[in-house]
Amino acid sequence: MFSYKSKNPALKADIFQPAEMVGSQTMTIQGTVNKIALLGVITFASAMYTWNIFMSSGNPASIQGFMFGGFGIGFILALIITFKKKWANVLAPVYCVAKGLALGGVSAMYEVAFEGIVFQALLLTFGILFSLLLIYRMRWIPVTENFKLMIGSAIMGIGVLYLSSFVLSLLGMPMTFLHDSSPLSIGISLVIVAVAAFSLVIDFDFIEEGEENGAPKYMEWYAAFGLIVTLIWLYIEILRLLSKLRD
Repeated sequence: MFSYKSKNPALKADIFQPAEMVGSQTMTIQGTVNKIALLGVITFASAMYTWNIFMSSGNPASIQGFMFGGFGIGFILALIITFKKKWANVLAPVYCVAKGLALGGVSAMYEVAFEGIVFQALLLTFGILFSLLLIYRMRWIPVTENFKLMIGSAIMGIGVLYLSSFVLSLLGMPMTFLHDSSPLSIGISLVIVAVAAFSLVIDFDFIEEGEENGAPKYMEWYAAFGLIVTLIWLYIEILRLLSKLRD
């Protein structure tokens, strides 16, 4: 039984079981990559739907329901998939549809405010993805337990920060330093982007160890879902950072 513990909440090593307990088919890197590509296409296609709606109407109200519904449904589905990993083959594509609808609306609104920003964000997101994949394959970043603990602690800290910001905003005390274009805000965004980026390295390690340890075949969907979660987070944070630099 392998000992790795991912700090991506969607990718936890303790859910892996020996393949002989669930069937003869085992998880492979190629199978996981294929599913990542499929989920990525689904996300992009649904994002284009709300993107086109907003670009045609120019009215934020036309996509408001898709955005709030997409983020809300996506959050609920992510929780379900995390606890019911065997359902990932069905729920992960639905999650990508929901998140794609929300991302398309958000991206379109950013694009209207800052022309060209979406292309830049996509370029940076995939540039980081493939650069870190190369660095991981070259073993330039040792994925030690201390590294995983550091990234995991940072993710928890970011989660607490965002939750605090949400609660305080409801109480009429917004944490403006998180959302303005001050040097402090830009610095915080840079740190968050870095944490999201290094989370990809942990996801790569999780997928590789899954194959090495004979994880059951359905874990390909679960691992692919986890990587998509990280990529979406990275893309959103890059959008936020670029908008602050442009503002």
